[in-house]
Amino acid sequence: MKLTEKDVAYVAELANLDLTSEEKSGMLRDLNSILDYIDRLNELDTSKVPPMAQVSDKYGVDQSKQGSDRFAYASREDVVEGLRKSLPHEEALANAPDADEDFFRVPKVIER
Repeated sequence: MKLTEKDVAYVAELANLDLTSEEKSGMLRDLNSILDYIDRLNELDTSKVPPMAQVSDKYGVDQSKQGSDRFAYASREDVVEGLRKSLPHEEALANAPDADEDFFRVPKVIER
């Protein structure tokens, strides 16, 4: 499946992007290159390749552990609770100029 300049213009409009004609032609070339590569990958016979849920399962994982404990090797020992504790939800919304029980309300910033 080949994309056309019309397709690129349509996607750019959806993304609210103003692309020059040079950028559109570059995007068209790049997207068609990606789609060509995907077509090449689809030609491969993968019927005997088992599906993988986690690529990193193969590298440095303690197979005897379950769940997130299996990937504990990726955590820093000197930072027990991440970089810092998360701010409680209620406290985060407490000083918001406009919020409901769950979310901050913000003004619309994209106009067409």
